[in-house]
Amino acid sequence: MRSCSLLHSTLLLLVAFFLAAVHCEDPYRYLTWKVTYGDIYPLGVKQEGILINGQFPGPQIDAVTNENLIINVYNYLREPFLISWNGLQHRRNSWQDGVSGTNCPIPPGRNLTYAIQVKDQIGSYFYFPSLAMHKAAGAFGGIRIWSRPLIPVPFPPPAGDFTILAGDWFKLGHRRLRRLLDNGHSLPFPDGLLINGRGWNGNTFTVDQGKTYRFRISNVGLTTSINFRIQGHNLKLVEVEGSHTLQNTYSSLDIHLGQSYSVLVTADQPVKDYYIVVSTRFTTRILTTTSVLHYSYSRTGVSGPVPAGPTLDVTSSVFQARTIRWNLTASGPRPNPQGSYHYGLINPSRTIMLANSAPYINGKQRYAVNGVSYVAPDTPLKLADYFNIQGVFYVGSIPTYPNGGNNAYLQTSVMGANFHDFVEIVFQNWENSVQSWHIDGYSFFVVGFGSGQWTADSRVHYNLRDTVARCTTQVYPKSWTAIYMALDNVGMWNIRSENWERQYLGQQLYMRVYTPSKSWRDEYPVPKNALLCGRASGRRTRPF
Repeated sequence: MRSCSLLHSTLLLLVAFFLAAVHCEDPYRYLTWKVTYGDIYPLGVKQEGILINGQFPGPQIDAVTNENLIINVYNYLREPFLISWNGLQHRRNSWQDGVSGTNCPIPPGRNLTYAIQVKDQIGSYFYFPSLAMHKAAGAFGGIRIWSRPLIPVPFPPPAGDFTILAGDWFKLGHRRLRRLLDNGHSLPFPDGLLINGRGWNGNTFTVDQGKTYRFRISNVGLTTSINFRIQGHNLKLVEVEGSHTLQNTYSSLDIHLGQSYSVLVTADQPVKDYYIVVSTRFTTRILTTTSVLHYSYSRTGVSGPVPAGPTLDVTSSVFQARTIRWNLTASGPRPNPQGSYHYGLINPSRTIMLANSAPYINGKQRYAVNGVSYVAPDTPLKLADYFNIQGVFYVGSIPTYPNGGNNAYLQTSVMGANFHDFVEIVFQNWENSVQSWHIDGYSFFVVGFGSGQWTADSRVHYNLRDTVARCTTQVYPKSWTAIYMALDNVGMWNIRSENWERQYLGQQLYMRVYTPSKSWRDEYPVPKNALLCGRASGRRTRPF
């Protein structure tokens, strides 16, 4: 009798545990996207755009920390297609990254369902099409990850939350731009700038006098840094790519390719309309576009000259970058303060230097990292690695330091790294243009900027206390940028230039963060619905 009672109690405990687990599962959001061609007129000229559910830009994604996004993407184009998620970390799950090194393209007439958990993330990001030059035709959109209800946010709830997707634009279609690159030529100078898919005064953002609003600004362009400002209003920076920042106030912000910022703007001016301005940075020819900040009940339109912004000056941009700091006392996605992670007390186990260059190979313009210009294989690297398919790539096909020579070559470049290592990466730029680098799957600490050649002595200038953690960083001309990064996410991760000409022509590589463990605690297996192509065709996936 006693044993039956014990068994009954045990069963009750197991049922209670199961019900609690079900109850505590993070919520799901289901999205269905149909990707089609459609006519767009962003600069007053008819172009073939790539639309999502008929929209340009695409639909905004909203999620709360730890929620699961199930996004079913149907490809109605005449060509293969993929979407990637700039800044989402895909913990243990690089299968969802949506780049050619991790995923087979979605063939015309087929679909792929992404299963993404925004694990331990907050902040402002965007998605974009990752193949060919599709990004020059649209299919990009904003991502907002909200804090969970009980997690404190270091500013009062704003009266409104606006997304601004800004960047350069070309009147030439994406196929013609791709042909230019395939034939060994560079892209022309952009034809204009867009804000949320529209040109001059094409958008209006309505505010009430005396209230404060959040603006999330992302540079979704192809080739140029931008400067953002609002006539007569200050910008209080509060978040950068998932990090709450010290709340410094700026009259304008430089936003480099692929970067995202959140600012608070208080409508503290007389009731009228004001220019929202975006202009190119570090270009001899300055492109400018505007939207309108409209005060409720205003009967006075925008007036006066468009406020000028910085142009070629690099020094002011470097100074501004150094003032962007981590808010050590603010919570991030978890309730503990961001500053409880003392990155500056960890000694890096390894230093990697990545130097960009612009060589000609076989008579054509290419771009390279450490002398290696990336070429995509016929099989995604992640699938080849998982199924142990030989001959697709080899780890160590790119050196961890520049070789100093001028003999660049084509290669499928994959760098090896160990799970749980803590690495220092130095981006060295000897060219005359600003570079912008992104790392998928990670957030890293930008510990230092400097001019000239990086050396070990450069470390004395590092910020080891409160630099910001982010996923995209700039490197100024003939300068270096150093980052610290904890390799806590197993997978095959893309490191790339956010300049899309440079990325397309080889300025990228993959880092294989490896563990011999086969535990799901470290990495998920290939999804059951994974598309298989190349030498992985016909392989069997395990249920997942």
